[in-house]
Amino acid sequence: MSQLPRPAHTRRLRSAAVALALLGLLLAPAAVPSAAAPRRPAGPGSAPAATTVAPGGTAALTGYAIRSAAEVPDTAAAVSTPDYAATGWHRAGPRSTVLAALVADGTHPDPFYSTDQQRIPRRDFAGPWWYRSDFVLPGTSERTSLDFSGVVSAADVYVNGRQVASAAEVAGVYTHHALDVTDLVRAGTNTVAFRIQPNDPRKHLTLGWLDWLQPPPDANMGIVRDVLVHRRGPVSLHDAHVVTGLDVPSPASGPQSGPAELTVKARVRNDSREAVTATVTAAVGGAGIGGSGIVLREDVTLRAGETRALVFAPDRHRQLRLQRPALWWPAGMGPQNLYGLHLTAAVAGSRSDSVRHSFGIRDVRAPLNSAGARQYTINGRPLLIRGAGWSADELLRWDTTAAEDRIKAALDAGLNAFRLEGHIEPDEFFDLADRHGMLVLPGWECCDKWEGPVNPTGSGEKWNAADRLTARASMAAEAARLRDHPSILSFLIGSDFAPDARTERDYLDALRAADWPTPVVPAASAVTTALSGPSGMRMTGPYDWVPPSYWYDKREGGATGFNSETSAGPSIPTLDTLRRTLSPAELETLWTSPAAPQYHRSPSPTYNTLKLFNEALTRRYGAPRSLRDYVAKAQLGQYENVRAQFEAYARNATDPADPSTGLVYWMFNSGWTSLHWQLVDRYLDRGGAYYGAKKANEPLHIQYSYDDRTVAVINRRSAAASGLTARVTLFDTDGTSLFDRTVRGLRVGGDGARTTALTVPAVRAAADRPDATYLARLTLTDGAGREVSRNVYWLSTRPDVLDYDATDWYHTPTTGYGDLTGLNSLAAATVTATARTTRHAGSMSTTTVTVRNTGSGNTPALLTDLHLVDGRDAPVLPVRWNDNQITLWPGESAVLTADHRTGDAAGAALRVRISGWNTPTTHITPSSP
Repeated sequence: MSQLPRPAHTRRLRSAAVALALLGLLLAPAAVPSAAAPRRPAGPGSAPAATTVAPGGTAALTGYAIRSAAEVPDTAAAVSTPDYAATGWHRAGPRSTVLAALVADGTHPDPFYSTDQQRIPRRDFAGPWWYRSDFVLPGTSERTSLDFSGVVSAADVYVNGRQVASAAEVAGVYTHHALDVTDLVRAGTNTVAFRIQPNDPRKHLTLGWLDWLQPPPDANMGIVRDVLVHRRGPVSLHDAHVVTGLDVPSPASGPQSGPAELTVKARVRNDSREAVTATVTAAVGGAGIGGSGIVLREDVTLRAGETRALVFAPDRHRQLRLQRPALWWPAGMGPQNLYGLHLTAAVAGSRSDSVRHSFGIRDVRAPLNSAGARQYTINGRPLLIRGAGWSADELLRWDTTAAEDRIKAALDAGLNAFRLEGHIEPDEFFDLADRHGMLVLPGWECCDKWEGPVNPTGSGEKWNAADRLTARASMAAEAARLRDHPSILSFLIGSDFAPDARTERDYLDALRAADWPTPVVPAASAVTTALSGPSGMRMTGPYDWVPPSYWYDKREGGATGFNSETSAGPSIPTLDTLRRTLSPAELETLWTSPAAPQYHRSPSPTYNTLKLFNEALTRRYGAPRSLRDYVAKAQLGQYENVRAQFEAYARNATDPADPSTGLVYWMFNSGWTSLHWQLVDRYLDRGGAYYGAKKANEPLHIQYSYDDRTVAVINRRSAAASGLTARVTLFDTDGTSLFDRTVRGLRVGGDGARTTALTVPAVRAAADRPDATYLARLTLTDGAGREVSRNVYWLSTRPDVLDYDATDWYHTPTTGYGDLTGLNSLAAATVTATARTTRHAGSMSTTTVTVRNTGSGNTPALLTDLHLVDGRDAPVLPVRWNDNQITLWPGESAVLTADHRTGDAAGAALRVRISGWNTPTTHITPSSP
């Protein structure tokens, strides 16, 4: 996404016994040091504990003492000496930007509340900052190196008073560096110091925030990935990976079929000054291989300083041909089977170096269909990409638990992919994606330095020769880091614009050299390049408000082809989140001044107000009467819009002509507290946008089409479903039934197939029925009469009217609005509930709520919302509800379950808050078994 308006066409081992003993460890998480959840540093004047690196081991630096270089008069040699007194320095974690550390120790205010970020002076970050850390070596008999990436934007590096690299060499957040410091280290305490240069995404190949959020004052300068201290023997291993080849099974042959071949590759290097012979052992373990696993061995003789490529190939090692491999599948399509590789080099019977990581066997293809759209298949089965844009934390703080919570939330909403436009997360993110079955589309970002040579509307500077080297090194490093993760669906080497021919060749050469296994996409927009051909993507938006009916028209952002970023823009969070995000004055402005600039929307003048969204809300639902009324109407509007977007793409996925093949909802989450582009908010609370997506993406789903009034059943399960019954009932807002029809004996195939159940008649306003608003209730039951899908729509006899001729790069104007104001006249509904909380072994609990509409008339309880809250009525988060924001007619009931952490609220304080569009807010206290 660009901060500037774009032209319409650019939218956007020692022995075998040792090797065998290791096989039991192969499938455990790789032994890569990781950052824990962010912890509050001890504050200025304290220093992080020194990292001790055991013989033959690898350890990450535990943290840093940091300080502005302008406040440090001492020389670099002095700063990087072990006995230097870092008095008054700030403490930072092992992965930390400067601002993240200063916010954590209280130097600067929380930038996520109100306009507090504006109180942080940018001048504090205009010059370099020192990052200093100690590590302890018991001895120096082994070789020692520093291994890292993630420097923003560049750094001079010193060890024990000596410079080992310059900022010209250590430049770019994605470039990988391995610095041999053997001759500089000593037994005992050693010091490494980084003099970090300021970041400017317009000038450096790092990262920026485009129009997503208000950018942090430090522009994320710092070190945001682990710095590893490696200790090795004379022979080291590099570039270890597994190339997998799968005989793609037919769609009907099931989730575990088709033989596969594995090829294990690595580079072996002699770092000593004399010739050596190393024994390299490769051990592969996993499902389908057998208890003893695969153990391969080869002796390699190397001259002093020599590097040699080593390949264990199936033509020489028949064990690498797997007849029935355990395949990796995206969530919902099959299991997420993973294998483990452990590669070890031994010299004279002693371990010299080892590498361990996991990989998966899967086949990803993405040919262009007859309409020119990219159609992904995995292991031979087609899939509609139902994705969303992933955002890192604004301060680039990494929290594995929080990331896993978000991935689980996305999967629970029926999403199957994330797009990472830049901001390519650390290794743990991809490990989580592998384990949970979430596909990932990483790529470079638009509009800043990354697109400087090709994007005339962006802010990035043109490249020089050094930039080209940094770009190619970045591509090579990320390709090597990501290639063995089965969750990786593709790499997008361009975003709004494709790279120029020279850069494209550099990228493709780097990917090819890394044995990149999945399709490479030249851009997220509709472009064609000489080497990669057509992208098969389009970037037509929209990025701001459009009505639900928009998504059904095969124009602009409507449901056809592969739309790489698209949504109706604003996403107002829950009232709970708003109150912890905005000041009282800002809350008042939010609903009383529809066209006022909103700091928490975007820094872009295109998006810094909610004018389009607020106007549509008022015209369709009526002017808000209070903040609570505004938020309630926003949840209704977001629910219907997001649901329509995903439902339209699902319906059109099986069209014979110009089908939809993928969409990326822009976005899944925000890096800070935001009012737009999010399905979940900063605190992982979920409102209408999220539950609209969750409803639309049910595995077996009944849905209504805004364009032709058809009711369809979509089946995302692999097996066909039959014996289904669909019932559609239309109601006036006073409860009068306008239409009721049941269709039995429905059958629908699997893997996204659809069947049309019926067409609903048009409802027109009449003299005795002046209200333009009506409701549609859709239910789907199985052969045993169990309800398997339920969907309720609020509709209007007056259509929303779009002016396609006036479409610009971010939206299509609406010239006529549907009338949903009749919802304001819905009679109050009476909802009662009972609840019980069950504690499970470990840290999780489940609260089960039975909710019932006990009213005597025929008025539904519209969009009834359940929240777990504590004794102060604050939400207990995160929570996974099996369903929520449901609509019930009198006599109807539903059983909803909420999975949550047991410790998130004191048992007696845990309550269930029940509210809704026309339901008074009540609370109940769950019982315990």
